[in-house]
Amino acid sequence: MSTIYDFEARQMNGTTVPLERYRGKALLIVNTASACGFTPQFGGLEALHEKYGQRGLAVLGFPCNQFGGQDPGSNEEIASFCQLNFGVTFPMMAKIDVNGPQADPLFKWITAEAPGLLGSRAIKWNFTKFLVGKDGQVIKRYAPTDKPEDMAKDIEAALAA
Repeated sequence: MSTIYDFEARQMNGTTVPLERYRGKALLIVNTASACGFTPQFGGLEALHEKYGQRGLAVLGFPCNQFGGQDPGSNEEIASFCQLNFGVTFPMMAKIDVNGPQADPLFKWITAEAPGLLGSRAIKWNFTKFLVGKDGQVIKRYAPTDKPEDMAKDIEAALAA
């Protein structure tokens, strides 16, 4: 598989979505958690969605409970939490694993395309972010500590490409 468009994701309601649906858009893929110190980043991610969505950015959240058990809820509970507490309107996908033998194929690919420090493929914590260009190729990986608002220049460059 060679681009993001070769993958699919499962929505919170169980419906499978081919990522081909996002062809021609820049994507911001984020593994999220509802009870993490970085959880307030949902507000920043929603702000990026609102600011750049009409220009072609799609933010996709992928809840994960692999880091400190910080997203133990059901898909319905997670969706409700994100909407009620942060006004999230960008697509939140079904909870997945991002590391290990049960890791979602999308995350196996995306972490190989944009390894972390010292070439590590593993996701180290919640709110690791990946910017994907309109051509379906990974542009950059961001650490959990990288705030969404600090990604604006990279997003604008991806949208202009």
